[in-house]
Amino acid sequence: MFELSLHILDLVQNAVRAGASLVIIRILYDTPKDQLTIELVDDGCGMDEALLKRVLSPFATTRTTRKVGLGIPMFQQLAQQCGGDLTLESQVGVGTTLTARFQMSSIDLPPLGDLPGTLRTLILGSPDKPDFLLEYSRDGRAFCLDTRQVRAALDGLSLAEPDILDWIAGYIREGMNETDGRG
Repeated sequence: MFELSLHILDLVQNAVRAGASLVIIRILYDTPKDQLTIELVDDGCGMDEALLKRVLSPFATTRTTRKVGLGIPMFQQLAQQCGGDLTLESQVGVGTTLTARFQMSSIDLPPLGDLPGTLRTLILGSPDKPDFLLEYSRDGRAFCLDTRQVRAALDGLSLAEPDILDWIAGYIREGMNETDGRG
């Protein structure tokens, strides 16, 4: 995959399939440490120890539509290729936390890509559940989008309405630009 946001899309879909009611997406740029951290936290069904060990293999998946699961192993390989690492923690009935760290100056680090479009796609694919909390920060500046707050303000309207999706994507784009010092 040529963009980190596509990895995020693929991995968050695992949380949706795991029945999560909340998915937290944290993206933290720390320029002094030359580190980008991407953390995905969900409160889905979680994994037992045996599956947790197997899921790092491309030849393990719980899906019935294919026999391989490449998302986590590919993301782990990318993190390692970029001078970082990936950790995966999970507990049955509690949820899963995936944390990937990348050296920002690595020539192999792909761009973040279209994060607003990724969130738009995730919401459109699952407009009712889960909720998404996006936390984006760069060197002490931060931006947050919480679909629980958006839902409360909409008073029953679906997040999948085109105008609402456009607003969410624009809000994310504007917040990222301000956080990055471009707005």
